[in-house]
Amino acid sequence: MERRLETVSIVLFLLLAVVVSGAVSRMLPIALPTPLVQIMLGAVVGLSTSYRVELNPELFLLLFIPPLLFLDGWRIPKDELLKDVTTVVELALGLVLLTVIGMGFFIHWMIPAMPLTVAFALAAVISPTDPIAVSAISARVTIPRRMMHILEGESLLNDASGLVCLRFAVAAALTGTFSLPAAALNFLWVAGVGGLVGAAVTLSVTRAKAWVSQRYGEEPGAQILISLLIPFGSYMLAEQLQASGILAAVAAGVTMTFAEISRQTMASTRMRRNSVWDMIQFTLNGIIFVLLGEQLPGILSRSAETVRVTGHQGAAWLALYVVAIVVGLAALRFAWVWVSLWLTLLRQRAGSPAGATAAQKPDWRLVAAMSFAGVRGAITLAGVLTLPLTLSDGAPFPARDLAIFLAAGVIIVSTVMASVALPLLLKGLTMPPEPSLQAEEDAARLAASEAAIREIGRRQHELAEQRGDADFYAAAGSRVMDLYRDRIESSSQGATASAEARLQDRLERDFRLVGLKAERDAVFSCSGAGGSAAPRPAR
Repeated sequence: MERRLETVSIVLFLLLAVVVSGAVSRMLPIALPTPLVQIMLGAVVGLSTSYRVELNPELFLLLFIPPLLFLDGWRIPKDELLKDVTTVVELALGLVLLTVIGMGFFIHWMIPAMPLTVAFALAAVISPTDPIAVSAISARVTIPRRMMHILEGESLLNDASGLVCLRFAVAAALTGTFSLPAAALNFLWVAGVGGLVGAAVTLSVTRAKAWVSQRYGEEPGAQILISLLIPFGSYMLAEQLQASGILAAVAAGVTMTFAEISRQTMASTRMRRNSVWDMIQFTLNGIIFVLLGEQLPGILSRSAETVRVTGHQGAAWLALYVVAIVVGLAALRFAWVWVSLWLTLLRQRAGSPAGATAAQKPDWRLVAAMSFAGVRGAITLAGVLTLPLTLSDGAPFPARDLAIFLAAGVIIVSTVMASVALPLLLKGLTMPPEPSLQAEEDAARLAASEAAIREIGRRQHELAEQRGDADFYAAAGSRVMDLYRDRIESSSQGATASAEARLQDRLERDFRLVGLKAERDAVFSCSGAGGSAAPRPAR
């Protein structure tokens, strides 16, 4: 009983630290990213209490990875991703493989006490990037939209590719053998079946949910719970089939976007579901960094013992290892981004009409910003914490604490470096322009307005036939249809008129909100002055 109370207490402490971290990061006189504040608060929790979190790697992987990757796949803007899909794939797959191989050999050469398979596992977990950490760092500096889209797409794919590489590295460490042909065939099965399972689970669940809702009504709480269960169901089913649960969770999230294009779910349910998922994302990301801080003191003390095996003494060597790994990652990423952008410019020159001018080489500021934006975050930490505790023969997993410490150090140092460098590099930086979607958006608005006018006219005639007094319903319907006719007319008058119409729509919305706020304040004021009717909560 006492042990269970300790578990509940530490969970509550962690959640409280996550809640406090956001306020503390805003109160500090210097701009510190929220992940760093969460790590410091976690260290305070670990040093000031006698409770300790004993992490089960498999349970940790199941609880944290599927929902985070599912949400990334669900919310990433698909159209923007497809525009730069070549660049994203180059960063997410090519750079990950280069990082795993290059940094794996480099880490093993630098730390001989760490076996090569464990070094590859460490290189695999430090290869994924984290756009959430980038957003937290650059909250006070505008990131070009196209850069953020590329970083989001890269993160989505390299999370999956990095964690799949981790799986192979851990398997090699446990068995002591590695065969490249067998690994390639296994990868095809793991990736293909994992993706198919994720897509199949999402499609089957959403179709069944829509069928039940159409016939028996919709329960918002059940709809939200179903969306929470999909990533876990996809992950567990794929793992049962010896495929990648990680890729299944990503595929389930991507499929969720297309499965809900019909918008059969009620708007109120979607709004509540978005709020729930925002809370889950905030909580899981926060707990991961708080857990890092809570585990850090113990990891540091045990890592020092591992360093002494190499013949060195003192924590300074740990700092040197972390800095060397961060420098190696930065150099690889800078070189890869430079080559990738150079190839992109060459393709643009080859596809441009004769006589058109094109940039001869990538802008160094753009390359540097993309390089520093490769911050490691929650997925890196979650991945390294899933390293097994023991080998197949029961012996302790070699250099596990050292690998966790080095990964944590990479997260901290890369976050600090980016928090200093990114605001300077992003100031005034412009990305190559994206193809405009305005024409597509205007066509969609025009089609929507015409459909609304037709439906209002049909409903207007239907009411007039049922209840009589056609003039009354015609006048009411005409007032609404005039709004849509104005929108159609403005869209046909050119870009300037369309921009003015959109500005007018925004102004009308703002004015309505101002009026509603004034009404609400007046109602509360009357109630506070002794009114008999208690105001209902705003909805």
